[in-house]
Amino acid sequence: MRRREFIALVGGAVAACPLVARAQQGKRFRRVGVLMNRAADDPEGPVRIATFLQGLQERDWTVGRNVRIDYRWGAGDTDLYRRYAQELVALAPDVLLASNTSTVRALLQVTRSVPIVFAGATDPVAGGIVASLAHPGGNVTGFSTRELGLAAKWLELLKELEPRLVRVAVLRDSSTTGGVGQLAAIQTAASTIGVELTPIDVRDAGEIERSITTFAHDPNGGLIVTGVARADTHRPLVIGLAARHRLPAIYPNSYWVSDGGLIAYGPNTVEPFHRAAEYVDRILRGEKPADLPVQAPTKYEMVINLKTAKALGLDVPPTLLARADEVIE
Repeated sequence: MRRREFIALVGGAVAACPLVARAQQGKRFRRVGVLMNRAADDPEGPVRIATFLQGLQERDWTVGRNVRIDYRWGAGDTDLYRRYAQELVALAPDVLLASNTSTVRALLQVTRSVPIVFAGATDPVAGGIVASLAHPGGNVTGFSTRELGLAAKWLELLKELEPRLVRVAVLRDSSTTGGVGQLAAIQTAASTIGVELTPIDVRDAGEIERSITTFAHDPNGGLIVTGVARADTHRPLVIGLAARHRLPAIYPNSYWVSDGGLIAYGPNTVEPFHRAAEYVDRILRGEKPADLPVQAPTKYEMVINLKTAKALGLDVPPTLLARADEVIE
């Protein structure tokens, strides 16, 4: 390129800069921070994010055109939640998406002004992240994933599937209000049904393996896995232990059964991320979280894995099969 042409090109670019700047100001990029409770390599994570992005696109928000999204994956680690919450807030987002109660709490430790939308929280009022469902107050709102009464249903379904059960281990997280509340609901049901419960905490893989192995030494036992994030991080281990020790087990979400678990009953876990996109959109357009009510799940599903039932020597009652939303052969 000759010198004269180079000068003309640079001069033209400089002259165009104010026009470009004005155009960018007219279409200002908005920033969304996302704090997930899963590991980045958990297959369920990308499914939920893709659903969220689809919801944004339906409302004219496109990554790279008018919105930027920053992701952090906490993998059920409270320390990581705190660290990533600080990182995300430091990026000055317009709104934050949190996947569960624990991630919301971590974000609230850093900001009380940036709007937060959660896509999954068990009893958010008892968890202290909103003042009420109808009037959340503060900077947080979103979508609850399960009600505590659902936990009692897990025991009823497990007993229906295996009437000989007299002992049930409950895998729970005692450090969360959801974990405590779900166990309490199961205990209430157990006193009526006549089943002895053995709580098992999900602090680490070693404790889970030792506790389930010890529990399985005696006959007529079963397993309930509550809807807590730390249990998800040990999903392959828990499913494998249930199979090895021939324990009929019920899980909180359908993807456990897709991975080889016996039966699951709970809300659809992907739908709330699509619904969360609506709240994120409304906040980006000027509405306040305090004015957006917390919404309950709209879809529940029961999934049964007949291959796993056969391996355990169980005959699934026809009445239970008829109520199932999906049966995996």
